[in-house]
This record gives sequence, C-alpha cells and structure tokens, in this order.
Amino acid sequence: MPDLRKTTCNRDCPDACGIVATVENGRVVRLDGDREHPVTRGFLCYRTSHFLPLQYGRERVMAPLLRKRSTLVEVGWDEALDFIAERLLAIRRESGPAAIFHYRSGGSLGLLLHLTDYFFEQFGPVTIKRGDICSGAGDAAQMLDFGVEDSHDLTDLANAHNILLWGKNVHVSSPHTLPELRAARARGARLVMIDPVNHRGAGLSDRVIQPRPGGDFALAMAVAGLLFERGWIDPAADRYCDNLMAFRALCERETVKAWCAAADVPVEDALELARCLGPGKPTAILVGWGMGRRTVGGAIVRALDALAAISGNLGIPGGGVSFYYKRRAAFDLSFIRGLAAAPRSIPEPLFGPEVLAARDPEIRALWITAGNPVVMLPDSERVAEAIRTRELTVVVDPFLTDTALLATVVLPTTTLLEADDIVGAYGHHYVGEARPVVDPPPLVKSDLGIMQALAARVGLADVMAGSAADWKRRLIQPTLGRHGIDLEAFRDGPVRTPSAPQVLFADRRFGTPSGRVNLITESAVPGEALVRRPHGGDGQWPLLLMALSTDRAQSSQWSKPPEGPAVITVHPDSAGGVGDGELGRLESRLGALTVTVRHDSRQRRDVAIAAKGGHLSTGRCMNALIAARTTDIGEGGALYDERVRLVPANVRGEGERARR
Repeated sequence: MPDLRKTTCNRDCPDACGIVATVENGRVVRLDGDREHPVTRGFLCYRTSHFLPLQYGRERVMAPLLRKRSTLVEVGWDEALDFIAERLLAIRRESGPAAIFHYRSGGSLGLLLHLTDYFFEQFGPVTIKRGDICSGAGDAAQMLDFGVEDSHDLTDLANAHNILLWGKNVHVSSPHTLPELRAARARGARLVMIDPVNHRGAGLSDRVIQPRPGGDFALAMAVAGLLFERGWIDPAADRYCDNLMAFRALCERETVKAWCAAADVPVEDALELARCLGPGKPTAILVGWGMGRRTVGGAIVRALDALAAISGNLGIPGGGVSFYYKRRAAFDLSFIRGLAAAPRSIPEPLFGPEVLAARDPEIRALWITAGNPVVMLPDSERVAEAIRTRELTVVVDPFLTDTALLATVVLPTTTLLEADDIVGAYGHHYVGEARPVVDPPPLVKSDLGIMQALAARVGLADVMAGSAADWKRRLIQPTLGRHGIDLEAFRDGPVRTPSAPQVLFADRRFGTPSGRVNLITESAVPGEALVRRPHGGDGQWPLLLMALSTDRAQSSQWSKPPEGPAVITVHPDSAGGVGDGELGRLESRLGALTVTVRHDSRQRRDVAIAAKGGHLSTGRCMNALIAARTTDIGEGGALYDERVRLVPANVRGEGERARR
C-alpha cells in the first residue's frame, strides 16, 4: 500500500511548500502539494513536482569523494573526515583561522544549516561571507527605510484596489501568490505589471509598463513628482516620514517628462501608477528581487518604498511594499554572532577576485555549504579558479555540481526529501517542519551529522552535541515557546509566526532610530546622468543581459538538464543578423558563449534574456559573461548591468578574445 508522508520544501524559494510524498517500498514515487497547507493549497511548482529525477539521478553523490591523483574517488567517512580535520587543524595552527573561508549560501533554507556557521565560529572564528548575491541591495534598502524588513500577510491582497507587480514574475518566483492575485482581480482589483521583460505576468495584468532595464528609479521619481504635483500625497505623511521635503527636491530635480524619458516610458504610464497610489489606494506594491540586482538596486527599492510611504499606502489594509517576509522571526539564532565575531568577511558577489587576492593570511581552505558558487556567482571562471587553487576545498552537496567537481573533498548530504529540519518562508508567514519522508542512502549524512562527526575530531563534540529535534527545540523555544508553541505543534501542520503582522506598520511606527520612515534623498547615480544618457552603454554593446529565474530549475538544480546551447531571447531587430532558431555568439567584455537565438517581438530592443543557473561545464553559464560587481548598498550582486552583443556564430569578436 502506498504511504503518504508530509514534509516541507527547504529549497531557496519564497513559498516553503508543504509536500505530500507517496512512498512505496522505501522509495518516493510521487510528489504533490499539501492540500491542508494554507499557502500551498495542494499544488507544487514544476521544479519541486519534478524533483524525483534529481533524487534518484546519476548526479547524486552517494558516498564521500576524495581527490587522489587529480581524480575524485569514493572513500569512507572516516578517511574523508580524518583528512579534513588534519588539514583544517594544520591550517589554523600555521596561518590562523582567518585562512579558512566558510561559505554558506541558500541551496537549503533549513534553519539547522546555521549550525555550520556555529561550528566554524567555534573552530575559529573563520572568514565568512557578507552581503547577499540575490537580495542584498533590497534588504539593505528596506532596513534603511523602515528598520524592519517584512510584509503584510499574503491574504491582505484581498483588500487591495490596485496591485503593482514591480519587476516581479510571480509565475516563476512566487507561484503560490497567484491564487491571491487572481482572487483579488476577480473582486475588482486592478493589476499593473512594471517590467522591462514581457513574461506570463502580462496575461494576468490589466496594464503592462515596460521601462528600460534599470529605469525603475527614474520611473519612480516621475510617479512621485506627479503625486506631489497633483496633491495626492497623504496629508499625514510629514508626521511619519523623515526627509519629506528633501525627497520632494530629489523628485523635482527633473521634470516628470524628463524622468519618463530616462525610464523610456510615456508620461501616461507614470500617471497611471500615480493614480493607483494616490486616489486609487489602497495599493500594494510587490517588489521583485531583480529590482535590487543592479548597480543602483538599493536606490530603486528605496524609491519604491518612498512611493508607498508618501502616498499613504503604508500601514493600511491592502497597501504595503512587499520585498521579503521575515523568515527567521520565529527562531532564536542569537547564539551565533556572525559578522561580529568574524576576523574577515568577503562580499558574496566578489567571491572569485577576493579569494584570489586575500592576503595576511591568504585563504588556504574553503568549506562550501548549500551552494554552487561556480554557477551562481558572477565571473564564474575566476570563482572556479579560486576554488581550484586552494589547498583544501570541501563541498557539502547532494549532487555533483560544477563546484563539487573542483573540490578536494565532496561530502554527500541529504535532499529535501530526507531533511530533518525546520523552515521559515520569505513569501508568507508560515513555518513548517521538514521531516524525512525516506531515509537517506546508507553513506549519506545530514549537514548536522557531518558537522558533529567533524567536531568530534577537532575538540568540539560537546559544542555541537544534540539531535536534530534537540536543536529545533533550541531554535524555537525562546520565540515560539512564549506563545505556547512547541515542536510537537508542527506535527499538525505549519504554524503561523505569532509575531507576524496582518498589516505591517498599522500604528505607523517604524524600526528606524526616529521611529519614522527614512525617505531616500539622493540617488546612487545622479538623476541628471539618468536623464542625459538614459540608455547607457554604446553601439558596440547594445544589449543588457538578463539571466532570469526559470520555472524549469531551482537555481542551478535542473530536474532535466536542457541539451544543446543556452537559449537567448531577443527582439528580432536586436538579433545581430542571427535568425530565429539559429546559432549565434553572445559576447561580453568578459567572454563569449555559443547560444541558440529566439526572436520575440514583445521584448524591448535593449535586452537579451536567458535562464539563470546554466552549468559552466556544459557551456551554458551566463555568469561566465558577467563581471563581479556589487550594488550601491547591501553588497548584493549587480547581475543585470552586463552589456552584451549578439553576432553570428562564425564571427569572432572582442568577447571571444577576452579572458575566460
């Protein structure tokens, strides 16, 4: 008889879905969404519903791998861990703990992954990363503006008269927001999509606005200018906003017409948004994470925060500006000091150049947890070089990724179907427990089990002791415990974080030092520069590369890896003479890739669209073309500011000659 078992998806996705696994003879044969989960509602995204080919695929690492004579070979756990412990102890003794870099990313969002941070803090503390490749600019922006980074309850969209999908492709990035959006629209809410890329969200929206890539700041300034000009500002705004007049002065540095020209949209588009935010409110702004992945990403998100603030859409049902849900609010991680304890930190987007350049001491060892930096970070070739040239690189991963292929040691860990953990969401306010629906293969350990086995070899056994359940209780007791919620409560299903608001900032009190909204007063790039050179670049590099999330892969995890060259979608006029379906070369100043070109007349003429997460080893990695650079604030990755061009496949240009 099939056995139905429940767990929570722990992969890097805002929805943290409830999963029902059908198990037969110890093997998962089907995955469905949990109908009883208040957000999942019985359906899973394509990526998770098609996870089983990964779970049982050939790329699964089934035993520890140790590099011997340039080849990774299977070894036992004792040999692998003894080797690692000896090398880590020697490096710490000879060069100090800063010579060890622990890099943990978001390949799993299970909270027990933080215990790897705890181990290396106790062992060192060692070098760690700072910033965030995905959301660093937006995180920093909202903390500057509000002092708190959170959102209205997802169901509050029912109260919105207008919903602005600003750079957010919900079909790909937040599929479980779709039922709320469709229900809101059925009740009469108006949906407006603002995005340089035409995607499936257009079919959901009443109006589509396509600013130039990065033109969102200029568009927001135009909208703010109209709000001031038309008198659509909340009369109480000066009571809960700092810098209101300085923000107005920023908007009025240019005319509305000039700002719209910089954004490459008609004034009517800005007026439509101003009407939504002013007389049309309540209006909710759903901000896509891509908004922050530009050199001026922090300024863009701050401008959107300001629009919600001055128009009176903060603290009211149906309003708000949603970038992130406070997924760790239900947990106590205060025993891990993080950056406060670290002797050195490296900005995540600059992994390759910073690791290679590090001195006093140089980085001799890397430990990589829950990440595939070769594929997911910019300047992939330098990231690969940095990993390849360390004395010791340990990669903990269920799969033989591009990063794992370069490691000294690969340690196999559990998948989302074997995880024993607890997971917060950044797309809603529910916390779920990840419970193993099947046992891991015999020679696979959990991340906690790996750290405990290593701790026993380096004198930290007592520090890391405890079962997964013990650690889960330690994480939730100080926060959820005061509300009478214990670990056993999760046996009945996900738990809503008790401190989470239904309406954020309902009292118009904010977490800033003044208790008021801290409005932006300066752009990271002067408005005049945006207006006078609105499209940037030059004729030699006419396109901006946008390597976007896809519904077919979870970051670099493809349940069915595509074959052949990567696909680039462009307007027919921007194809550089390459026909639809033909091979071309996509070149940047950093390198070049052979690609299949697809024409789409709905797209802007200044964008080249690709799927992120393509593997470097198969010539599909867009990050091989993208320079390592950080955003204006938050040390996020400025991933969408790389200029490229398309040429026929038989043409060799500057990109081909560039350093790979």
